[in-house]
Amino acid sequence: MRALFRGFRRRVRALLLAAVVVLVAVPAAGCGGDGDGVAGRTVLTVGLFGSFGYAEAGLYDEYSRLHPDVVVRQTSIQRNENYYPQLLTHLVSDSGLADVQAVEAINIAEVTATQADRLVDLGGVEGVRRQDFLPWKWRQATTRDGRTVGLGTDIGPQAVCYRKDLFARAGLPTDREAVGRLWAGDWRRYLETGERYRAKAPAGTAFTDSASGVLSAITGSSARRYYDEDGTVVYRTNPAVREAWDIAAAFATEGLTARLQQFTPSWDQAFANGTFATVSCPAWMLGYIEDKAGPAGEDLWDVAAAPKPGNWGGSFLVVPKSGRHRVAAARLAAWLTAPAQQARLFQRRGSFPSASAAHTLPAVAGARHPYFGDAPIGRIYTRAARDVPVTILGPKDLVIAQNLADVGMLRVDQKGRRPKDGWDAAVRTIDNALDL
Repeated sequence: MRALFRGFRRRVRALLLAAVVVLVAVPAAGCGGDGDGVAGRTVLTVGLFGSFGYAEAGLYDEYSRLHPDVVVRQTSIQRNENYYPQLLTHLVSDSGLADVQAVEAINIAEVTATQADRLVDLGGVEGVRRQDFLPWKWRQATTRDGRTVGLGTDIGPQAVCYRKDLFARAGLPTDREAVGRLWAGDWRRYLETGERYRAKAPAGTAFTDSASGVLSAITGSSARRYYDEDGTVVYRTNPAVREAWDIAAAFATEGLTARLQQFTPSWDQAFANGTFATVSCPAWMLGYIEDKAGPAGEDLWDVAAAPKPGNWGGSFLVVPKSGRHRVAAARLAAWLTAPAQQARLFQRRGSFPSASAAHTLPAVAGARHPYFGDAPIGRIYTRAARDVPVTILGPKDLVIAQNLADVGMLRVDQKGRRPKDGWDAAVRTIDNALDL
């Protein structure tokens, strides 16, 4: 079972490496013929960022066995911040696109709002059933007039990962159900648990990794964050965002964090050193922790339910209308995102399914993770996924979220600035970026 979940860390590591282009296939979209060695067969190209695991899990090969007249080729740009601008440029020009393209969840609102006319409506493709997918995931890629231009690949339902040994030394319960009850239903109870931990904290440890991580986790559990239903930017006046800011800032000002920045070398090293006791933990984070904490961390980490269900991460597949093989490409996208394939990908690569129909399959429902004390991760993350709010996404969510965390909250957490000063700095940067 351990090998099945090493895929978690492969996906995350791929998203963090320096940008390179991995050519797994013929890069030209929708081409085929004698020159590529597959004369008489349709060549479908898939453009991705990072590592989705389709090739590694054998899904492309299986699809070709099921459809002998089709060959699938893949290109991948490792970092989404390099991939996504290119995707938009190619969509606008209707050129240079693969037959099937991936879109990160943080970008799907902009693509759906501004590029839907250039994408195939996948809602009516043979084999696609709306009821197979989580309602909130389906809605994220559906236009106001009812066209579904993207099919969900995976999601990042959140839990909290915690160090059992550090909890025990601080006088807190270690059983995952009891730990979940410490903060159930309210992120302020998570703060209160941090205060209890601090009172008897083992020397050199903090309750959590970073205030920015707390901020992202809380905002990820809110239905209304940075935009309202009409597409207006409301992050400055939204009570949910201000509450998230205040709670996260309290973690910083009360000395409950290790003052780290996520996805940096010092953060990675802190996992190995046992510097903090908890971290917000979407499904894909499990492999990251195992990788960074190493063998010494086995059975010290465990997984408990988050205070409130939320989501961090996930992607979609879209089919550009400019492709030469739109019908065949749509069928491939439908097959790759079908429940059976999503369950198989979870089993082999650790990507948690966005198809709710996959959650009852044995590969998902019965999944346990040996590194985390044999935690029933299938059950934990399925519950979280079921109750994730239907979040309103906006075209510049990523700009807002990154600056709140890295410009604003980081100043409070690492430099000791007042929460108001951090907020004001983030607002200035965001409003300049959005030209507000």
